[in-house]
Amino acid sequence: MSSMEKNRLEAFSDGVLAIIITIMVLELKVPHGEDITALLPLWPTALSYVLSFVYVGIYWNNHHHMMQVTHGVNGAVLWSNLHLLFWLSLLPFTTGWMGVNHFTRWPTLVYGLNLLLCALAYFILQTTLIRLQGPDSLLARAIGRDWKGKSSPVLYVLGIVAAWLHAPRLGMLFFILVLLLWLVPDSRMERVLSDHSRHP
Repeated sequence: MSSMEKNRLEAFSDGVLAIIITIMVLELKVPHGEDITALLPLWPTALSYVLSFVYVGIYWNNHHHMMQVTHGVNGAVLWSNLHLLFWLSLLPFTTGWMGVNHFTRWPTLVYGLNLLLCALAYFILQTTLIRLQGPDSLLARAIGRDWKGKSSPVLYVLGIVAAWLHAPRLGMLFFILVLLLWLVPDSRMERVLSDHSRHP
């Protein structure tokens, strides 16, 4: 199946993710006081920012690695990528709402739903790329059983349910667990590329 160059997709995605991070940091308002204690009321907003910054970084990292084992794109991939960027672009809003309201029920629930939709959109993009590249492609081999990709939505749902049951802080623990799960660098793509270079 014929495909198009991937360079513009990568450049556009990098630009959007950079803007998302920039918008999120603008939610950190400078306090009026000059004492160190003036920073204390900012802790929920700052914690929300750090959490979402790491999440965006994980998506950027995994997106970059996925593109390294992808040889081209088509229209379906372009739209799938836009779909992912749409849900990621909502993170500044849901992050800010959750931080300002100190991790209460509904803001935390909506934040978790945003994370879940980002994960599902990434899975759709990944599946669309594998469909284009073929079941024997480097990407398909690298993904393998994808236990982290399959377990993440389950943990997000558990976090959302916990927030719904008036335990938003427990819900946040599930969201942080997913973050820690992906914080360890995923070497699948690099391993496949290394094997391919030795045995083309």
